[in-house]
Amino acid sequence: MVTGAFGYSGKYITKRLLDKGYVVKTLTNSVHRKNPFGKRVEVYPFNFDDPEKLTNQLKGVSILYNTYWVRFNYKNFSQISAVQNSITLFNCAKKAMVERIVHISITNPSENSRFEYFKGKAILEKELIKSGISYSILRPTVLFGKEDILINNIAWLLRRFPVFCVFGDGNYKLQPIYVDDLAKLSVAQGELRDNTVINAIGPETFTYKGLVKEIRNIMGKKTLIISAPPKIGYCVGKIIGKIVNDIIIIREEIEALISNLLYVDSPPSGNTKLTDWLKQNAGLIGKHYANELARRC
Repeated sequence: MVTGAFGYSGKYITKRLLDKGYVVKTLTNSVHRKNPFGKRVEVYPFNFDDPEKLTNQLKGVSILYNTYWVRFNYKNFSQISAVQNSITLFNCAKKAMVERIVHISITNPSENSRFEYFKGKAILEKELIKSGISYSILRPTVLFGKEDILINNIAWLLRRFPVFCVFGDGNYKLQPIYVDDLAKLSVAQGELRDNTVINAIGPETFTYKGLVKEIRNIMGKKTLIISAPPKIGYCVGKIIGKIVNDIIIIREEIEALISNLLYVDSPPSGNTKLTDWLKQNAGLIGKHYANELARRC
């Protein structure tokens, strides 16, 4: 069972599972979303408000791959509800006798974090460990790939504006991992039974400013990159968000970036270099804006 098999990371995990001959089901909030797998994947809606039905959906499942989460709070979804729903999912998985859960978390989660995102992820890790189900917790930073939002939209801004503002000095770090490398790692961990926690990071480490420069240079653009106070950068992002009818960035994401929470001192789990991928996709990256709200709502 993959949560969100028609979404971003879930789609790549599902493809790898199908290619290996597994029978795959999905739990999704988007049962009417375009299904790239056709009848090869059984589709079920999330039934967080009906744990008995959710438990029945999970019966017979050996491995649950959980990608379910929300990036920010909005009108009809929130991170606190995502935490509560995920705990319900874990409880139902235990009742259904699911053998193992591969859970996608985030680097540097902490129950003491002032950031709701990182605190919520820490709570879920603790709940999963307490459940007694065999687990593998994967902690990625930023994902990149054809359906990516962050890297794509940085490129989109670089294509369309003469100036790009980085938050503060831009010297905080991040370690993007290719989405299919994360999927490969997820499937491999699903086939094991040892309890593990893995920092799922790529082979390259960038400063944020360095990353923006790398994307600009590979696309052959001459956009001026300047440093701006985080408050100014947030306001600029909010204005552009109004134009594209989306939320480009939230304050918490900026503060977490600056706090280096998307960096860990660990060996890489993925092999694909972002710079290589960018060179292969330089003509496509950022051609169209990737709208987060359009995917969610």
